[in-house]
Amino acid sequence: MSEKPILMPKMGESIAEATIIRWLKNEGDRVEKDEPIVEIATDKVDSEIPSTEAGILARKLYNDGDVVKVGDPVAMIQTSGAAGATAPVVENPAPVVEKAAAQIEKTIEAAKPAPALAASEGSRFYSPLVINIARTEGISMDELDQIPGTGKEGRVTKADILSYVANRSSAPSAPAPVSAPAAPAAKTTAAQTVEIKAPAVAVNAGDEIIEMDRVRKLIADHMVMSKHVSPHVTSFVEADVTNMVMWRDKVKNDFKKREGENITFTPIFVEAIARAIKDFPMINVSVDGTNIIKRKNINVGMAVAQQSGNLIVPVIKNADTMNLLGLTRVVNDLANRARVNKLSPDEIQGGTYTVTNVGSFGNVMGTPVINQPQVAIMAIGAIRKKPAVLETEYGDVIAVRHMMFLSHSYDHRVVDGALGGMFVRRVADYLEQWDINREI
Repeated sequence: MSEKPILMPKMGESIAEATIIRWLKNEGDRVEKDEPIVEIATDKVDSEIPSTEAGILARKLYNDGDVVKVGDPVAMIQTSGAAGATAPVVENPAPVVEKAAAQIEKTIEAAKPAPALAASEGSRFYSPLVINIARTEGISMDELDQIPGTGKEGRVTKADILSYVANRSSAPSAPAPVSAPAAPAAKTTAAQTVEIKAPAVAVNAGDEIIEMDRVRKLIADHMVMSKHVSPHVTSFVEADVTNMVMWRDKVKNDFKKREGENITFTPIFVEAIARAIKDFPMINVSVDGTNIIKRKNINVGMAVAQQSGNLIVPVIKNADTMNLLGLTRVVNDLANRARVNKLSPDEIQGGTYTVTNVGSFGNVMGTPVINQPQVAIMAIGAIRKKPAVLETEYGDVIAVRHMMFLSHSYDHRVVDGALGGMFVRRVADYLEQWDINREI
């Protein structure tokens, strides 16, 4: 018999950790090779870890809710020797057993988070991720205990500690601990935490309390973090998309018969955005401290509403290299699988720009929140028939046109109003100049 570790697999670009959601097997259960043993979750996608060995689940190294780094062991599988092999005769098995047990314990201890910064007085739980962040940022145990937690049972989440660190680093420098009395230091910490604490909410008679599901909690944390990190500015442009609408009406039936699927406006929007990014590549960037990372690939994320009401953002990789037919197929495939939560982790990673269609809910415009670590996002409003002034060779006339608002939110740290405004105007130009005789 021997024990082998089951490791947390790499699940996509930039994913460094995952949360244990639910164990599918108990210690002592028989496990077949490739059989799922535990459910895990990253930002928005749930996955399962299959066993890489057949045998018995000997030990679980983490509990539900724990955060595990990619590459770390999550469980130990007890495997048997080769089929038909005869077990060696050992006159005194105790030393062998003790040696094996010692090795197992050593492996388990190596997989566990470091004991430093354990919960104060044993009363408050901190995930390995929170402990690691606290250790990296030099946050003491006493200081960590002062941070209000928004997680289950008041636990400190990743977003809580990162928000605290940001406020802590931006606050005026306190006097050195050796010269400052203890009481004022405690007051400073308390003042810092009060600033980021959510207000108390009264529950009245007849009110219904609905706990957020896991995805909604992650979305909430991500949105708060984005507004905290990036100063948002939004520019608006109204586009005349009459030719685009007339072209789609003309080709959609034949396209459905030929390709077996619908052509929507979304791939058209994605194509226009990808073209505009090539014209203005400084929209396709991320911010890392004081460095700007200019992205080589143009990967456009599109927000999709799931059946649960939550949003997920599948990513169209290298959107600028596809023609409209290719974009249509990719958009339909990703959207259909996103609605039923059938995307792989890699399919929601690596986006460099995001588009969200608020018009599908009847909204004419919106002010979307940037999908970090990107620096811009565009909201597409509803297409509505409106009277518009047209310039003709015979003078100005009023005509009924299909009009649509584009809302462009961008990170004002690196995207100024000129760049943000010119970019959304360029997207509108590509949509307005649509060739009504275009072939697909």
